[in-house]
Amino acid sequence: MDRFFIIANGNKESIQSAIDEMTSYLTAKGKRCGCVNGYVNKDDVPEDVECVMVLGGDGTLLRASRELMERDCAFIGVNFGHLGFLADVEKDGIIEMLDRLISGRFNIERRMMLKGKVIRDGSVIAEEAALNDIVINRSGLLGIMDFTVYVNDMRLRDYRADGMIVATPTGSTAYSMSAGGPIVKPSANLVVLTPICPHTLNTRSIVLEGEDIIEIDIKQGKKDIDSVRAVYFDGDRYVEVLNGDRIVIRRSDISTKIIKLSSVSFLEILGRKMSSNEDSKA
Repeated sequence: MDRFFIIANGNKESIQSAIDEMTSYLTAKGKRCGCVNGYVNKDDVPEDVECVMVLGGDGTLLRASRELMERDCAFIGVNFGHLGFLADVEKDGIIEMLDRLISGRFNIERRMMLKGKVIRDGSVIAEEAALNDIVINRSGLLGIMDFTVYVNDMRLRDYRADGMIVATPTGSTAYSMSAGGPIVKPSANLVVLTPICPHTLNTRSIVLEGEDIIEIDIKQGKKDIDSVRAVYFDGDRYVEVLNGDRIVIRRSDISTKIIKLSSVSFLEILGRKMSSNEDSKA
């Protein structure tokens, strides 16, 4: 690889020193490297960039992947966050990472993305993509959401819950996991539906095929109150929804390319991350 770009989260400690180190090292090797420290816009990144190096937590990489999803570039994360399930490199491994990227000693995993549309009165009012998940949730005043889920035009069931998480395999270790959903190998081709605090005793996560089309109809509840309900894309961008709105979610035609340097299995990495998280709480 010869053409690099750094996207950094400026709120993290030691970010600027890492940027300076990486930029100097790549320049000395005759490589090109641009940088944005903060929110990235696709116009900030040259069209021919091969590798985007993301410094921060998982949220920084999620935003970058959505903004640059139509570019033919690969992403690698350097963990300046906490769990960092998307980050393949720790802060002390930056130089080794750069050497391996330059020499081509890495693998690329393609991660499926979701595309979500919000439809109101027959018209699409919003359309966004997500690498982790699309979440329908209520906020503001306490209240239960009532909605119906359809899969491939067939009614699955009615729900009374705080919301619904529609997660990719990559997103299975994020909000869905916190809500009791299964952890899925990130290279899998499937979608996980996980209700948020369902008001029934027999509601569990449901695993669907990656090509299934999911539709969620927002209904007026039995005790409808003037609460705010919204669709969130990777926990970042959101669209407020009303009674009668329909959210249609399907696999995106575009996937995100994630660079992997390690040959360690996903299960081993998962074990390390979870053990490290438990140790930090002790």
